[in-house]
Amino acid sequence: MENLFPSTLTLSSAPSLALVAALVGAVALAVLALLRAERARGEGAAHLARLIEMSERLQASQARLVGRLEQAHGGTSQRLDALTRHLGDSLFEQGERTGQTLRAVHERLAVVDAAQRRIAELTSQVSSLHDLLGDKQARGAFGEMQLRDLVIAVLPAPTYAFQATLGNGCRADCLLKLPDPPGPIVVDAKFPLESFRAMRAAGRPEERARASRSFAADVLRHVRDIEAKYIVPGQTADAALMFLPSEAIYAEVHANFAAVVEESFRRKVWIVSPTTLWATLSTLRAVLRDVRLREQAGAIQGELHALGADLSRLDARAARLQRRFEDALEDLRLVRALGDKIAARAARIDLLQLGETGEGKAADRSAAEETGAAGAPASG
Repeated sequence: MENLFPSTLTLSSAPSLALVAALVGAVALAVLALLRAERARGEGAAHLARLIEMSERLQASQARLVGRLEQAHGGTSQRLDALTRHLGDSLFEQGERTGQTLRAVHERLAVVDAAQRRIAELTSQVSSLHDLLGDKQARGAFGEMQLRDLVIAVLPAPTYAFQATLGNGCRADCLLKLPDPPGPIVVDAKFPLESFRAMRAAGRPEERARASRSFAADVLRHVRDIEAKYIVPGQTADAALMFLPSEAIYAEVHANFAAVVEESFRRKVWIVSPTTLWATLSTLRAVLRDVRLREQAGAIQGELHALGADLSRLDARAARLQRRFEDALEDLRLVRALGDKIAARAARIDLLQLGETGEGKAADRSAAEETGAAGAPASG
């Protein structure tokens, strides 16, 4: 064999060897390619399996992600709905509160408008009052009207008179008709406003001192005038009232002008303000009521005596009427007792009549029986 192969190889030509070698190489390459292809197919299958597994995992993750997204979407939708409802309710409540606030603001604005109108009216009234108080005659009329209103509000009509003329020819603003003593009292209204304003407006001490002396002089002049005109011996009381329509002026006089007040006391001219005049008039009303009661005390006592006599007669008549009622009751009792006796006697008479009727019926029955017995033998 060994000799054969060499001889065979030797006999073969060079091209044949190359072809065989090429074929062997091709076969080897094919085998290698097949091996590589097999290996590649094995690796591809593994890779494909891994890809499939990864795809399945991705699908599962995608499914889980989709579920989570759906859950998140549902929760977000619910939260959005709740938030929408909450916002709607909040906006509605806010709108209601805003409406209430606006209504309250409108009401307050209406109140403010009304207050502004009242303030404007008061401003005009104050201006009118300022103009009124600037004129002496108008200021005097203002004091007289205030005095008139106070007197009418407190005292009864017959106890006062306005613009009454006295025996000396002077005319009083108001005359209080009080019994003697003390007698009629004059009330005169005075209003020293100009000197009071000057005193209040003074800035420097010397100006204020000068204005204070002027104010005190005005008040004392009024006091002396009232003493001279309205204290008339034999016609009025030995005192009079000076009415100051301003509480501020009255307070200023009594607080800082003691000498003026003492001088008015000495001259028996009592300075009063609206408040103190009201208290004074109330006291006078009580005095007038007490005077009327004393005047009518005799008549009241006479009426009381007459009432006592009437009560005595009424008591006597009531006693007689009571005795008559007692006698009538006794008569009624006797009549009732007599009626009871009569009823008892009538009952006894009825019993006697019933007894007699029974005896007669028995006698009739016995006579009939005897008659029957006698007739029976005769017929036989």
